[in-house]
Amino acid sequence: MDPKDKVALITGGAHRVGKAITLGLARAGAHVIINYHSSAKAALVTAQEAKALGVDALPIQADISDPVQVADMVEQAVARFGHIDILVNSASIFKETPFPLQRLEDWHEVMGIALHGSFYCANAIAPLMLAREEGVIVNIVDLSAWEPWPNFAAHSISKAGLLALTRQLALELAPTVRVNAVAPGPVLPPPNYDEERIARTADKTLLNRWGAPEDIAEAVLYFVRADYVTAEVIAVDGGERFGHRKYDIG
Repeated sequence: MDPKDKVALITGGAHRVGKAITLGLARAGAHVIINYHSSAKAALVTAQEAKALGVDALPIQADISDPVQVADMVEQAVARFGHIDILVNSASIFKETPFPLQRLEDWHEVMGIALHGSFYCANAIAPLMLAREEGVIVNIVDLSAWEPWPNFAAHSISKAGLLALTRQLALELAPTVRVNAVAPGPVLPPPNYDEERIARTADKTLLNRWGAPEDIAEAVLYFVRADYVTAEVIAVDGGERFGHRKYDIG
């Protein structure tokens, strides 16, 4: 699919990696719908930056863990643009959930956004894509989809579930809608990372460096354009998944 003049909805599209995806699609000529939960100011700034690239941009507030709010968001988007061609499920909450959990609310919050929210969005938008006989869904996972991360049970399981959802939707929606996933590695340090931890993380990759949010945007654009690719996942991680092999064998 050529993204030019298409309509893309990006969950969590107001800041960090989600913003890079939003602006990457805008640079490619797509009109963008920027879903946000509490980042209203960031969403407005991102929308202004997208419009400066010559496309239309619509920020919409919605808690995607609520299917009623998802339905309302899609209704607003269709009222503005008439259809949605591209869905990028980027929203997630990076919160520690060490097991056994003390607060089940944390489990439901993380799973509600990353997994249930992605499902609700796809479930609401897929019928529009099927009716137009074209569509692309890209889900943002990470390396925890393959291996558990200590103290991040909900996050790891939500991303593994989102990868499984990617493959299931690719099967269910074929041949009309293609569904793929991007797994970012270290592309944007969290606010609590100091210089030592940033350097240590870079050393975990085969390329010995961090990437950039724009690297993820490029991978999303690849999946939008790659008309013969579905049910796939690409890791954009500088080789982090195998970086430990620089030092260890066996």
